[in-house]
Amino acid sequence: MARMYYEKDCNLDVLKGKKIAVVGYGSQGHAHALNLRDSGCDVIVGLKKGGKSWAVAEKDGFEVCTVADATKKADIIIMLINDEIQAQVYKNDIEPNLDAGNALAFAHGFNIRYGQIVPPADVDVFMAAPKGPGHTVRSQYVGGKGVPCLVAIEQDASGKALDVALAYIAGIGGARAGILETTFREETETDLFGEQTVLCGGVVDLMQCGFEVLVEAGYDPQNAYFECIHELKLIIDLVNKAGISGMNYSISDTAEYGEYVSGPRVFPHDELKANMRKVLSDIQDGTFAGKWIAENKNGRTFFNSKRNQLAQHEMEVVGKRLRDEMLWKNDSDLDTASN
Repeated sequence: MARMYYEKDCNLDVLKGKKIAVVGYGSQGHAHALNLRDSGCDVIVGLKKGGKSWAVAEKDGFEVCTVADATKKADIIIMLINDEIQAQVYKNDIEPNLDAGNALAFAHGFNIRYGQIVPPADVDVFMAAPKGPGHTVRSQYVGGKGVPCLVAIEQDASGKALDVALAYIAGIGGARAGILETTFREETETDLFGEQTVLCGGVVDLMQCGFEVLVEAGYDPQNAYFECIHELKLIIDLVNKAGISGMNYSISDTAEYGEYVSGPRVFPHDELKANMRKVLSDIQDGTFAGKWIAENKNGRTFFNSKRNQLAQHEMEVVGKRLRDEMLWKNDSDLDTASN
């Protein structure tokens, strides 16, 4: 079993005298920067000159400079911009300005795992990966809690990379919940697999299919939206708090019985696992990464067409109208941070 770390294992004093450059001020970037500053750390923000987040970070009271200048000034640089642009930003603005003894950090291992970023041997490379969106990382910290995090060490040039990584995660509040030790490879492959087969790809396709079956059978689209999409959060909240058994305890026996007799009909177990293994194989051997890298180099034609197609689906049109009409439309817990 992988080791878990907590506040007692972390020493924020390790970060004293060190300047931390947060590259990016979107969902994760703003949360890391604000939490670290509130923890007493010396934080600057590195952004593209003239980018839309520049003024936001300045308004929040940070020193903001270009990524190149932030790298020159910092001891620890954390990459919190989108995976698909990290390699180019690293090559142009970070790599030429790294000093021996610096630490380069990531919240996801994609670019390290697939060789898009290859740091010099004389810098530490670690991962500080909250298992939750940035707005939750911030709101939990403000509330005196924290979001569980992953920690991984790819390079330990200083011999103290783990101490620095744990201190960093404590600074964003993760040690309050728990820090699970992993590797860049394991985090990347399991994260991509979970997103594609369950959390995003699998769940989205499941919701869409359920919605379509009900509407095609003549049921009201609004009712179909509530049953197959809106209520999913309520079920996941139960699983999050008490596991699947706890969820089953909270729902009706009728619903639980339906889970046992109909779930396997929708998802034949052996067939589902075989398909999932194919997805995992593509992740492990780099096939998926290669396609995604090529997609970004070639104008994102497929990506943009699928995004537009989804936006025009009746499920999304009905859902937007319902959310606009409901009292929960102004839910302050939604992530509205700019990227």
